[in-house]
Amino acid sequence: MELLERIHASGQSAATTIVTVEEQLRGWLSEIHRLTAPHQQVMAYGRLQDHIEFFAAWTVLSWNAEAADLFVGFRRAGVRIGSMDLKIACIVLVHDATLLTRNATDFAQVPELRVENWLA
Repeated sequence: MELLERIHASGQSAATTIVTVEEQLRGWLSEIHRLTAPHQQVMAYGRLQDHIEFFAAWTVLSWNAEAADLFVGFRRAGVRIGSMDLKIACIVLVHDATLLTRNATDFAQVPELRVENWLA
């Protein structure tokens, strides 16, 4: 909640990436799959629904051909961070945005990416 409060107080527009949404949904879908008893799944489905409703209120930046081209170029240039993080970075670059993350060290490897940690 601290980050959301700071984003709201900044008066700046905020968005998330489709890769971030994918990571969150995969986590909750995995949890649902792991729980075999229907009654055990009730809370997990509720959290999944909460996440879907949360992201529905956000602008979600897409993975597109330009981001994919950047991704391939960075891999060829030897940028070695996780694939999902690199995809997020490429989406942020394509949209000329600033990435808010706690993981500034890894993202600092991506040339020209503006990174800030608002939770530090």
